[in-house]
Amino acid sequence: MSSRSPRPPSRRCRRRLPRPACCCCCCRRSHLNEDTGRFVLLAALIGLYLVAGATVFSALESPGEAEARARWGATLRNFSAAHGVAEPELRAFLRLYEAALAAGVRADALRPHWDFPGAFYFVGTVVSTIGFGMTTPATVGGKAFLIAYGLFGCAGTILFFNLFLERIISLLAFIMRTCRERQLRRSGLLPATFRRGSALSEADSLAGWKPSVYHVLLILGLFAVLLSCCASAMYTSVEGWDYMDSLYFCFVTFSTIGFGDLVSSQHAAYRQGLYRLGNFLFILLGVCCIYSLFNVISILI
Repeated sequence: MSSRSPRPPSRRCRRRLPRPACCCCCCRRSHLNEDTGRFVLLAALIGLYLVAGATVFSALESPGEAEARARWGATLRNFSAAHGVAEPELRAFLRLYEAALAAGVRADALRPHWDFPGAFYFVGTVVSTIGFGMTTPATVGGKAFLIAYGLFGCAGTILFFNLFLERIISLLAFIMRTCRERQLRRSGLLPATFRRGSALSEADSLAGWKPSVYHVLLILGLFAVLLSCCASAMYTSVEGWDYMDSLYFCFVTFSTIGFGDLVSSQHAAYRQGLYRLGNFLFILLGVCCIYSLFNVISILI
């Protein structure tokens, strides 16, 4: 038996030895843990945001709801006593009227909901995910068709919104880069004919220049405010709403929340094609703008 120490592995053998993978696994695991921590933190913040919003709205709206219920109960009792109608029969009649409301029947004269302009307005609220709720399909065929129609329509519209955001960012980048180039030319740092040196490096840096997310947020926010103010002025003059109600309608509609308590272009007297066109354009631009604004805010969050 030899007492010599074992030889170290040759270069060929060392090449075949497996390399330790713990570093890569640790980095991947730490990255996953970081992403999971961000997800949990965001979920917790959204939960707290929901709790805070529910607390504020409950404090603001609950007293008014209690007063409205009390006034409605007194109105029912007075009407029942004055006209000799039993209160259970009166409530049964009101339940039938609520069913008529769900089918699109209103006490005031409204335009037809299912003629072509009304149906076009309805499908616009479907694919844009606004969903006012003032018009809903009542037939089995209409409900079945809505499922397939809304599936592809909403997906296509979301793709359109994303492409709209890309074009907006590209346009803003072009405008802001042009303004930056003019500023550099006026200061003499970027002559019209590029030479080797600092001017060329400055031009190269401007070629790949992108606008700041804060600048995009500011411009989109200002455009959304301007668009909402102009649309609110139109709704106030035509619909007869208060200006605050018009601003409220613009935000609820443009953000695709779509409560349905205020809906534009529903009265039978509205025959103006110009108003309907303006209403359509304002809603289209507003939804695109607010969707883009939400995406930019989500990046900041």
